[in-house]
Amino acid sequence: MWYLRIITTVLLFGISASATAQESAEDESTVTYPASFFAQYGPVSVNDMLNVIPGISVALEGNEVQSFNGADRGLGASEQILINGKRMAGKANEASSQLDRISADQVQYIEIIRGTSGDLDVRNTGQLINIVLLESQSSSSISTEVGATHFRDGQVKPVGTFSFSGQTGQFDYLLSAQMAAGYEDLESYEISVLPPGLGLNDVREIEQNRDQTTYTLNSNIAYQISPGSRIAFNGLYTENDPPADLVRTITNFQNSPPTIRVEREELPASSNNWEFGGDYEYNFDSGGKYKVLFIVNEDNNAVTRERFFSSGLDGPETKNLFLDTSSRERERIVRTSYTFDPADDQNLELGIERAQTILDSSLKIGLPLGGIASPDHGGLTPVSLPNAVSTVEEIRYEGFAIHNWQINQRLSLESSLFYEDSEISQSGDVNVSRRFDFLKPKVDLRFNMSSSFQLRMSAELDVSQLRFSDFSAAANDRDETQDILAGNPELEQEEVWRYNVNLDYRLPNDGGVLNSRLFYYDVGNSIDRIDVSTSETNLATTNGNVGDGTVYGLNLNASIRLGFLNLPQAVVTAGVLVQDSKIFSPLIGKNRKVVPFDRGNFSLGFRHDIPSQNFNYGLNYRDGIDGNRPFYDIDNVIWIGSGMVSNLSLFAEKNSVGRFTFRFEADNLLNQDACRERRRFNGRLINGDIREIERFCTTTGPRFTVKARATF
Repeated sequence: MWYLRIITTVLLFGISASATAQESAEDESTVTYPASFFAQYGPVSVNDMLNVIPGISVALEGNEVQSFNGADRGLGASEQILINGKRMAGKANEASSQLDRISADQVQYIEIIRGTSGDLDVRNTGQLINIVLLESQSSSSISTEVGATHFRDGQVKPVGTFSFSGQTGQFDYLLSAQMAAGYEDLESYEISVLPPGLGLNDVREIEQNRDQTTYTLNSNIAYQISPGSRIAFNGLYTENDPPADLVRTITNFQNSPPTIRVEREELPASSNNWEFGGDYEYNFDSGGKYKVLFIVNEDNNAVTRERFFSSGLDGPETKNLFLDTSSRERERIVRTSYTFDPADDQNLELGIERAQTILDSSLKIGLPLGGIASPDHGGLTPVSLPNAVSTVEEIRYEGFAIHNWQINQRLSLESSLFYEDSEISQSGDVNVSRRFDFLKPKVDLRFNMSSSFQLRMSAELDVSQLRFSDFSAAANDRDETQDILAGNPELEQEEVWRYNVNLDYRLPNDGGVLNSRLFYYDVGNSIDRIDVSTSETNLATTNGNVGDGTVYGLNLNASIRLGFLNLPQAVVTAGVLVQDSKIFSPLIGKNRKVVPFDRGNFSLGFRHDIPSQNFNYGLNYRDGIDGNRPFYDIDNVIWIGSGMVSNLSLFAEKNSVGRFTFRFEADNLLNQDACRERRRFNGRLINGDIREIERFCTTTGPRFTVKARATF
């Protein structure tokens, strides 16, 4: 039972605390880098400053390797980036998205916070980055970045950012606009073979183009009303229309002579989202602190898929599919809390969060069935779908208590208890309402064995949030031969006990960081495909709860300066993640891996700064460990290797050319294919009667980007 696990965890942590309580040392769990440290590198933005700190990637990765199958509704109490010790009242518009827009000359110092404290504006799940800005009566700066990216097919797309930031008295502001290229040119091929002895089935060549540009407007303002009170607002608008087109050429070798069939798809799409948030903080003379924060946002997406086929390369086209999906998701969140010190070296935060989330979704499909054509279905015959039009609404309340105890100079303990009460209702083609409540405890113990060594241990119960898109019928993005995936209004949340042991060692004289994390997850109510077939001739699946499983692994990271090779400004980074998982699947009648955990991955990076030349360069390489990543369905299984494509990227940057910094980036230099294999079966997969084996690979080609940045 969960309460037995909590008791065991607390007893183990208590033994650790009593064993070390008599030891004492200066608390150095926070590492500070003053602005003067970065001056030799000529940084333009805060991101430039972070890039020269050894081990910064470990700090920014947080405490988790991967997330489970779930959504991200509400706000929560965790964050990785703070500005002046404060979190931003935003989700899409959060602090990490601002790092390229804050000028380096506004920074007083940067902290890496490895400890927990009630003085922090958030819970520290791993390490926090706190960017402290200079206080000034009046200052302002303009930062610009312009550039272009060259893609494999010869297309060149512009990128650019403009931001205006500053301070006037007690008023701080940041306004920015950004244009980012999301263009993609994919080239794929697929070979389909029949069971042994039956030969080649067909070969498919696919060319897909997505012409996407993202435009973003962003603003953040804050006003220090008095020494003890502060108010801040921020807003975001993003437009991101990703229309695409696709041509699929199919050569059928089952005919003699082989025949060619061409399928062309048009995929017009629109996408935009906006967000507005604010927060207010008041500090009492007694030391207590009151905070209230709100966020409202909306995300709109619409995609239409129309498929045409022709018998031959230049034959007349006939439409054989119309598939239209649209969604509108809205959130309204308010969170308030009061923090005080109940005793010396102890801090307690009590609060509550209310979140309302609404998803409106619809799905329309038209097929050439010979019935009455509908212009709303692309001129084809409408097909009636169950659960195709849906509104899902959740009202969630989350009360929380977070206790921080600085046991001694070396040892700190953070314990928290969250209580979630929510009601999820669905209306439209299906009308159902359900209520849920959960207790979510967590303990986090940190022991500074020295100024360099820190041991962190944590145990927590995490309850995933359900994806509303799983409640109603949706387009199937895993299998082009199965257009629709049924919805499941009876889906329940995953419950995961997470256990982590983390050892962090900072080398002397800023020589680097070594980090290791051992983790074990006890998964309950895991979500994956379940059987909803109406008959043996009409097999179908949807996402549902499949049972309990386990995940375990080890994550190792290193970031080391090469001072021992007389290259103190060169840093080598390396990381490796190895993991495994297991769960029994009733769909296939055997154990399989827990989605999305594969065998792991590894990375290698190098960066060399040459301050005397105002120049830096480097490379990054990432790859996955193949295997252990199958996705099972009722009549097929697909293996996608590691889920990660090998990637080699290079960069070179010249700064202090007047006011300008010039940067060159090369990405996907290996032009690695992302390859998968799918096996299709006659009837149910569990019977083992293979019908077809498909092997397909996709590549996007290398990308080259040049940028020029300046601050005025």
